[in-house]
Amino acid sequence: MTNRIAIVLALVLITGMLVDGYYYGSDHMIYLGKKFFALIEWMAFWR
Repeated sequence: MTNRIAIVLALVLITGMLVDGYYYGSDHMIYLGKKFFALIEWMAFWR
């Protein structure tokens, strides 16, 4: 993956999160963030 592709992909993800937060609020993003950190802790257990 080149730097250009990585930057475009990051901008698309950030823009999507901002639009989603604007239209639907940030409550579900907080929930997903908590679940993501729980997943990372679970994966660290298997390391």
